[in-house]
Amino acid sequence: MVVKYKFRLYLFSLLVLTGFVSLVARLHYLQIVKHDEYVKRVPGERKLRARVPGVRGEIKDRNGIVLAANKPSFEVRVNLFDVVEEKRRLERIRQGKDFKLPKYVYQEKDGGFLRNKSEIDIAAIFDELVSQPLKQMGLARPDYDEKELEKLRIHFRTNPGGAVPWVYRTDLTFEEFSRFAENNLQLPGVFPEVRPMRQYLYEAFACHILGYVRLPDEQLTPKEERDKWDYFVGDDFGVAGVEKTLDSYMRGVPGVRMMLRNEKGAYVGEIEEEYVPPKKGNDVCLTIDARIQMIAERALRESGIGRGAVAVIQPATGEVLAMASIPNYDPNKFVPQIDAEDWNVIRDNEANPMMNRAIGKYVPGSIYKIAISIAGCAANKQGMHATCTGSRSYGGTSMACMGTHGTLSLTDGIMRSCNCFFFDYGNATGIETYGKVGNILGLGRKTGIELDEESAGNLPSRPWMQLNHPGENWRSQGLMANSSIGQGYVLVTPLQMASVTAIVANGGRAYVPHLLKRVMRGDLLVEEPPPRLSGDLAAAGVTPEKMELVRKGMWKVVQGDGGTARGAAIENIEIGGKTGTADVLYKVGKRTIQENNTWFISFAPFENPKLAVCTLVQGGHRGGSSAAPVVKRVIEQSLALEQGYSVAVAPAKEIKGHFNFVERVSFPDDKPLLVASGDEADTGNAGGRANSVQTEDRQIKVDESMIRRRGGTSRAVPRARPVEQAPPPPPPQRPGFFQRLFRSR
Repeated sequence: MVVKYKFRLYLFSLLVLTGFVSLVARLHYLQIVKHDEYVKRVPGERKLRARVPGVRGEIKDRNGIVLAANKPSFEVRVNLFDVVEEKRRLERIRQGKDFKLPKYVYQEKDGGFLRNKSEIDIAAIFDELVSQPLKQMGLARPDYDEKELEKLRIHFRTNPGGAVPWVYRTDLTFEEFSRFAENNLQLPGVFPEVRPMRQYLYEAFACHILGYVRLPDEQLTPKEERDKWDYFVGDDFGVAGVEKTLDSYMRGVPGVRMMLRNEKGAYVGEIEEEYVPPKKGNDVCLTIDARIQMIAERALRESGIGRGAVAVIQPATGEVLAMASIPNYDPNKFVPQIDAEDWNVIRDNEANPMMNRAIGKYVPGSIYKIAISIAGCAANKQGMHATCTGSRSYGGTSMACMGTHGTLSLTDGIMRSCNCFFFDYGNATGIETYGKVGNILGLGRKTGIELDEESAGNLPSRPWMQLNHPGENWRSQGLMANSSIGQGYVLVTPLQMASVTAIVANGGRAYVPHLLKRVMRGDLLVEEPPPRLSGDLAAAGVTPEKMELVRKGMWKVVQGDGGTARGAAIENIEIGGKTGTADVLYKVGKRTIQENNTWFISFAPFENPKLAVCTLVQGGHRGGSSAAPVVKRVIEQSLALEQGYSVAVAPAKEIKGHFNFVERVSFPDDKPLLVASGDEADTGNAGGRANSVQTEDRQIKVDESMIRRRGGTSRAVPRARPVEQAPPPPPPQRPGFFQRLFRSR
């Protein structure tokens, strides 16, 4: 009997204990695990944390001239969760507990099939509680069409709980903003906001270097970060140029705004004593000298060139002092997002203004002979002589030179740009040494400059040939001869060739071209990266004595009696240079055009060089007549800055570009600026016309859904994306693959 009662007691105790444990577990779940969720449902005043975006740091030139700053932007944001809650409250009053919110049916892929799904019709609720009242106040957006409503639905669908507010307007005037501030408490979830907006002070000036920013994208922000806030507003971020690559330096520290909501769910104000202001990000100082940048851009503008580029490097450090490209664009048009009409103009411009030609890949022609000259020095061929008879024959195909130059040394071969000399010199050098030295010079790979849009160009090698053209044999002397004059499969960027010129100027040290000079937090230096060596030609056997032969050849190009760029000579100063011209075919839309890439590379002064410059002119006549005058002007005016010459940095308008032939560049106001301390033909011809197609990279693609229609305020702007490059054209069928050889001058 006792045993029976004990069993009942134990059973009863177990049931009580089990119930108690269940009760404790439930209380823990409700009061701790689900605490935040249920607190939001409790009537009464409640604080809400709103993230205030940090202020983006400025972009300055090396001398402190501000190129990109911030201006106040007046916006209106809406917390859609609050709008829905207000709708629930109103319907509960009107219909009682059995009310139903309007539903919206949409289709979504599920398991590979389209299925109908339903959700709260936020568009209808938004129109009733926000849009209609704003129309009565005269503050509604005039362009709120079905496309914007669909964006609203997607935003609501992907942001449950309203962590990220919907940006209703970003184009308010101060007067409109003031009216919003006065009336926003009457509208659920609507609050005006002042935030800094990027401004490029000199319009299209240095646009390809600076790039632009886009408005924050909540989908790119981790959910954990968004969940920390009741209202999340992200930071603008860079999508092109240094705005993208140096973005981490310039991002500011977010602030906190504490909002107060009453027991009815309406905002009653802000708790000012708990406000934490946002902090500004670091300022970025570039290596660019805005004065030299202005000189380079002005030289391109005033020359009448339709498409071209200039790159200027400091030989002793690798710092990029200027990088200009035309045509160009005004990055302010992309802030906060570009209008459809403006984007259509850019997109339909066949001259491709978004393309940074200073880091695009092109057939170099005879300026490439400088790289081959250095490779020959590494192979100990600098003392060889070759006799130019006007042509060379490889595999039964004749490759011509524009002239008969007799017996030439390396320096005279550079001066006269003799193809025959470099046919022999390149083959004597060999592909292995050619590739080894090319890598030190930074050819065939990206230089490492802080621009994601940079092309690597192409440095042909045996492995590359086996992979891309397995039917051709690199051991063919004709193929090496063709590459030795900068033709065939060789591709370079103007920045790469400016870097090669800088290496020659400083005696053989290869520095990484770079744009970041220093990072500042107010007056405090945060970071100042030192110059970085990527290689030294001395390690490849190119001694200073050998390099001096190459330098002397470039001196003769400008100062020598038979030089190909005597018109580039500057009064009272000696410079080194090299011209280049390459016949190419370009795909432009659905048509193909035949024209020249004309080049000039130069360093100055010849002793103790301060500048290394490369200019590309597309559609020019010859390197000596189309490109060299631009370089001459850039060097002369840049060096004159040290003697009191003044250059005002001013806003620059967009250049649309053109495809007109540029026979000769001249400047009406050309006059000597420096105080004292020919024959322009770029000879060389491989024979025949160009039959290879070169396709420029369109470096920026834009998703059409990211474009703002006139007057709209879509949240997204174009992103910079790499574009697949067109593969090299197939070689012609035999007989004679040499038929694709270009004319090299």
